[in-house]
Amino acid sequence: MIKYVIVLLFSTGLLSAQDTSIPARLEVNVGDVLEIGKPESAQYRYIDFPRANFIIKKGGIADFKRLIGERVTVVSIKERRDGRTKIKIKRADGRRFFGSHAQIGAEFEHAMESGELLAVK
Repeated sequence: MIKYVIVLLFSTGLLSAQDTSIPARLEVNVGDVLEIGKPESAQYRYIDFPRANFIIKKGGIADFKRLIGERVTVVSIKERRDGRTKIKIKRADGRRFFGSHAQIGAEFEHAMESGELLAVK
């Protein structure tokens, strides 16, 4: 009889320990306006900005601090096989990033979670 009580308590504990909430999936559509936030570290990790030497070779100015607060528009969306969403963004004002690059790629979910991309209200 004690075995049945132990099994019952154990199974009840397992059922209550499981997380039944479904995490909210972030949604993005072509044409959505986002804002570039400040990276957690010294560099952007989930927005695929080119390295400084490539920016300079194309005649641009590699100043990442001026990007903070810049509004961007989603140009294209691609779902990867592993479930991540890769987006292409361009500046909302029509100018080029650093004066040299028209579009930049980003991993949407990771960039939103880390604060590199922010939703515009």
